[in-house]
Amino acid sequence: MKIGELAGPVGARHAAKRVGRGIGSGHGKTSTRGHKGQKARGSVRPGFEGGQTPLQRRMRKLRGISKTAYPQGIFRKEYAVINLGQLARFAAGETVTPERLVEAGVIDAVHSGLRVLGEGDLTKSLTVHAHHFSKSAQQKLEAAGGTATVLETRRGPARG
Repeated sequence: MKIGELAGPVGARHAAKRVGRGIGSGHGKTSTRGHKGQKARGSVRPGFEGGQTPLQRRMRKLRGISKTAYPQGIFRKEYAVINLGQLARFAAGETVTPERLVEAGVIDAVHSGLRVLGEGDLTKSLTVHAHHFSKSAQQKLEAAGGTATVLETRRGPARG
């Protein structure tokens, strides 16, 4: 089989509508644009909504001290999240760090930090280092005889 012989299933591709090819075609004269008006003359600017207030004017303006005040796009922080139940694989008395979790394959990457949530049960005493603990996670960890150490929050990816 050659690349030129490949084809999609029947009906996957259809011919483009041929407009303005005479009245016998059914798409002649006004070429499916109707009679008169802004849309018939081809002068509608992008974003025009027929006189309705356009989307870009309906949305709120993002004000603030800086772009990081609104965590959007490249400024959004993405945290690696684990539950206490996922820490059961580690031996009692072991120190669990974000780097150790990546090595063990529990999380893919640390990103902006590590958050530990309280879902699941923990019976072993572990020393867990993370950037954030939920209250229930901290209580369950300390009830099992472990300790929760809060790390300083990472500022983001290193540049240069």
